[in-house]
Amino acid sequence: MRFQDLLAYKKSFALAMKIFEISKAFPKEDTYSLTDQIRRSSRSVPVTIAESYRKRIYPNHFFSKLTDSDGENSETQVWLEFALACKYITEPIYQELISESLEIGKLINYMLLNPEKFGSKKE
Repeated sequence: MRFQDLLAYKKSFALAMKIFEISKAFPKEDTYSLTDQIRRSSRSVPVTIAESYRKRIYPNHFFSKLTDSDGENSETQVWLEFALACKYITEPIYQELISESLEIGKLINYMLLNPEKFGSKKE
């Protein structure tokens, strides 16, 4: 299996691309703060999932990278809250994106709780 076949990877990549498209409409004065931060954290989720999968033969690295990915996913949720509070996105868009992020968090948690299903060992 390739890391691109992992459901957590697919969904997190899709969410990062959705956030990228939506953030194109954010005000230019937020380019170097909220816009860059939300893009960076959302992109980091699939990147660290890929890294964790490649390091799955080393259980500690697998867990470490997955927890990093979960942390980036949580950071993305905070940036989405800021985007809503700043009125850069609507409540329905916010709810949609948060729902997707929460689902990704559950998928990452599943990987953490079931490492053997991904070629890693539980310690």
